[in-house]
Amino acid sequence: MNPSAEFLMALGGVALLGLLASAIARHTFLPRVTLLLLLGLLVGDEGVGLLPPVLTEKFDLIAEMTLLMVGFLLGGKLIRKALAESLGHVMWISITAALLTTILVSSALYLLDLPLGLAIILGSIAAATAPAAIYDVVTSAKKKTFFGWLLLSIVAIDDVWALLLFAMGIALVKAVNGSGGAEFIHLAGVLHEVGGAFLLGLVLGLPAAVLTGRYRPGEPMLTEALGLVFFCGGLALYFDVSYLIAVMTMGAVIANLAKHHDYPFHAIEGVEYTFMVIFFVLAGASLEISALADLGLVGLCYVVFRFLGKYLGAFIGAHISGADPVTKRWMGAALMPQAGVPIGMALVAAGHFPEYRQLLLSVVISSTVFFEIIGPILTRQALIRAERAEAEKEMGEN
Repeated sequence: MNPSAEFLMALGGVALLGLLASAIARHTFLPRVTLLLLLGLLVGDEGVGLLPPVLTEKFDLIAEMTLLMVGFLLGGKLIRKALAESLGHVMWISITAALLTTILVSSALYLLDLPLGLAIILGSIAAATAPAAIYDVVTSAKKKTFFGWLLLSIVAIDDVWALLLFAMGIALVKAVNGSGGAEFIHLAGVLHEVGGAFLLGLVLGLPAAVLTGRYRPGEPMLTEALGLVFFCGGLALYFDVSYLIAVMTMGAVIANLAKHHDYPFHAIEGVEYTFMVIFFVLAGASLEISALADLGLVGLCYVVFRFLGKYLGAFIGAHISGADPVTKRWMGAALMPQAGVPIGMALVAAGHFPEYRQLLLSVVISSTVFFEIIGPILTRQALIRAERAEAEKEMGEN
């Protein structure tokens, strides 16, 4: 078959099937993202094998384009006025959830007789979350709530803490293993990845805040949004910095400084929806469900203590910052999704420590499959509980 015809038919089929899954999600307890992943699993190689290689081979590119749009939209929600009263909640919950998860997972695995270095690496990887999955669940919710906004704000900076914890974990293991000064070189590399991303987002965001939204006064066009997002992402990949942090920073700068914008880049949400559908179906097709069989005792320990770390960490952060009872009780559950970032981290760590490679990848891949499917369900349930609580509070006040 003509490769172009095969690609276009497969792409169109995935989009239409994804639309069907989205419609079904409205009438079930499962969030859209979980149904899309399961649909991908069904039509992928683990299922009936309907997706041609000409489409699945483009998954990395589609994933990067989708995450760029998600990151940009997340950054656009970090508006100074909205954060003024909730910055303490965002910072405390994000930091304590990431840090306690790392500590609990590392400690539990070390007590399970894993090498200290491997336990530290797995603990630092456990801090990462899945911004695309969480964003999709929140934006698909019927009602917009403060809890949902706060969750997106936390997720927007969560990637920063995950990268820093991973860098410190690698550096610490190298120091423990006596690798000379290599740990400082690696830490400097990750600081470059994070700091360079912030700088790139700032450099592009400042002129964009002034220039965009002029062709149609007050309303930036889709062309402007996509041009900025993809240009920023391409530069980030070229300079080897975090493209997700770069576009988040750019989105936040534009949202806060572009006073002449009435609706900052809202048009991109329509395109982002289509990309999200295709992204999650292809992500499901790339899952290896058989990896769950390799979870074992170490993987089970990782899953249990990651859950405890996220839940207790968010609870403690919410308590310290004086958050409401709903946030204390449900924010940890909402932070459970975990996707491709941990696998990337595991591959990087395996390159540094080949002796850990087999067990490291086995645990991370199998647990990621679990959290990628189960995590969005927990996020949706947390949003439903929060929505009910906020509705009851409003009725009580009236």
